[in-house]
Parts: sequence; C-alpha cells; structure tokens
Amino acid sequence: MKILVCIAKAPDTTSKISFTDNDSKFNEAGVTFIINPYDEMYALVRAIELKESGAASEIHLVSVGDASTDAIIRKALALGGDNAFRIDAESNDPYTIAAQIADLVQKNGYDLILTGKESIDYNNSAVGACIAGILGYNYIGNASKLDVSGTTATVSREIEGGEETATCDFPVVISCQKGMAEPRIPNMRGIMAARTKPLNVVPAIAADALTQIVSYELPPAKQGVKLFTIDQMDDLVAALKNEAKVL
Repeated sequence: MKILVCIAKAPDTTSKISFTDNDSKFNEAGVTFIINPYDEMYALVRAIELKESGAASEIHLVSVGDASTDAIIRKALALGGDNAFRIDAESNDPYTIAAQIADLVQKNGYDLILTGKESIDYNNSAVGACIAGILGYNYIGNASKLDVSGTTATVSREIEGGEETATCDFPVVISCQKGMAEPRIPNMRGIMAARTKPLNVVPAIAADALTQIVSYELPPAKQGVKLFTIDQMDDLVAALKNEAKVL
C-alpha cells in the first residue's frame, strides 16, 4: 500500500498577523511557519504507524507552494516520510490546490491519501473532499481512527451524540483530526536522513480557481475587564444587557 500525505505550510499560532495591499494579502514578513498541525500530528503520524505495522510500503508527501515550503517538507521527511513532492504553485483556493494534488495522484498511483481535517490559517476543510471529487475516490472526513486490513479501510469519526464507523475499499481520501495518532518529535537520526531523501519539485498544471480572497480583517481588539462588586448586581445586569448585549 502506498500512502500520500498532504501537508501545508501554516503560520505558527504565536506569530503576529498583519496584512498588506489594502488588506488583500497576508504579510509573511517576520512570520514563523510550521507544518499544519492536523497534517503533521494526525495524518502523517498515522501513516508512519501504518508503515511500522507493515500495512504500508511507502509514504510520500506532497505540498503545494513555493521554495519557502521546502523547510517544512524536510521536517516532515525527518518524521518519517520516504519521498516528497513540492508542486510549484501558489494559491489559497482549495480547488486549485486539490487539482494539483489529484494530478500527482493520477501520475503516481496511491491507495490511501491522508490530509489534516483543515489548515489552521484558512479553516476550509475542503481540500481532501475536492481531491476525492476530482478523482472519483471514496472520501471520509474528520476521521479520528483508521485501521487497514488488506485493501479495506475501517474509519471512525465523532458524530452528534456518538461515534460512527464506516468501511470502504481503496483508493480512498481521508481527512484526519484529533484522536487519529499521538504526536511525534523528529529524532536526530530522522533529521540527518531527511537531508538525503528526495524532494521533487513538480511544475503546476493549469487549474481554475473557484474562490478569491477579497480582503482580510483582524478580529476586534480585546476590551478591558470591567469589575463589579457584590452590591452592584443591577449595574452588572445593565452592562450585560446594554453593553455586552448578551441578555
């Protein structure tokens, strides 16, 4: 079984966010980038576990982005990927990204494609479903458990009031969330090995974007705390009603 893990570059959650060009572009200056946590901690680590158990033979990685993405791809290789592809394209449109990855899947042939449930910057939860739609593959989203037997995947995910378990045959695209695997940290052996593992730069294909970002907006600044004493209950109720507007 060959596994393809889709990884994305995402800003570290401690980075200070700002925008340029009349708030139409994300300002990457001074931002620290990491592997999108859902891709790293759940999709990639579960793929590694499947290989360690003998269920998978190879783990390939793919990311869509420019040369600045190479550093996070190398980190993913250090965790346990065998081979990596960077599709040389820049886009925030999930369909465009999915079309690039789907083309790679068609050319190389993978049984299982894993993604994180979403990226922590755009929160679209769309790329995995779009890949499956383009290829005509089975798709299961927001999975918290994955087991493989032969050419069949058994997948569990949380639903309202319980848990749902489904089975499907390969090929399948699965998006992964918390519960799928326990996070890992690259060791020195993995870091050294990653330096010599293949990182193939692939030209992008033509793909129309279905969405366009018009503008970004930061959330409102947090307001100061207003304190009330125990004998100011009427003032507290008035503030909740007239200022906070929660009553």
